Amino acid sequence: MKSENKVQGEVGAVVHAIRILRHLAATTTPLGVAAIARETGINPSTCFNILRTLARARFVAFRDGDKTYTLGMAVAELATGLVGLRHAELIRPELERLALNYDMLLVLWRISEDGHIALIDRAHSETAVRVEMRLGLRLPALVGAVGRCVAAALDLPVAELRRRFATLRWQNPPTFESYRADIARAGIDGWAIDDGQLYRGLQTVASIVTDETGQPRFGLSGITIADQHGHEILVRLGADLHEVATITSASLYPSVSRIAGMLQS
Repeated sequence: MKSENKVQGEVGAVVHAIRILRHLAATTTPLGVAAIARETGINPSTCFNILRTLARARFVAFRDGDKTYTLGMAVAELATGLVGLRHAELIRPELERLALNYDMLLVLWRISEDGHIALIDRAHSETAVRVEMRLGLRLPALVGAVGRCVAAALDLPVAELRRRFATLRWQNPPTFESYRADIARAGIDGWAIDDGQLYRGLQTVASIVTDETGQPRFGLSGITIADQHGHEILVRLGADLHEVATITSASLYPSVSRIAGMLQS
């Protein structure tokens, strides 16, 4: 049974409800009250009352036939309210948070269907020694750290990837083999790094927001002057960017499966 380490000021019922929703998101089969209570460490009576409340609000669905529960549609509906916000407005608070936490420039790219990315927003720490990048800057979609993530999402045939790679312009070009290896790693990690290849003297870490079909829509990049941050900091930033991109993907392009994935994290 899991321990219930309650932090002072937390509302127990809310903590339990979140724990139940996350547990249902992590399972592949409907569960009864006893199983949910046992696996979450919540008192069975308390668990039943919370499940009943969540079912009334449609955050969980009750299956009368076998008396089990699954996630309900209201979980996905909760995220759809965010879609009415302008995309940059939704993402900007996270850009600002990461810029302050990592003391570097954070930028937001729009990925267009014509094979380019355009810089549409940016945030920076007032104390950072940083490079300036203008709004509206356009680059080929497959170049740099964002480009490696885009290529991973598109999963192009090798011949097509090689053809597009030949058209890219870098100040310090990678080999095609190392570029492919970086793309493969981006597909696994969910983020990529460009270490002075697109622009000499700059290190860029990026992740991307994808729609419900997996198509890349936005790129998030942290950009810093080389050697201003250690490699372990860049790795941590990559993981944070990927987390923000995953949550943003589910918020802008919601589906039940995506919201379930968010709850599991």
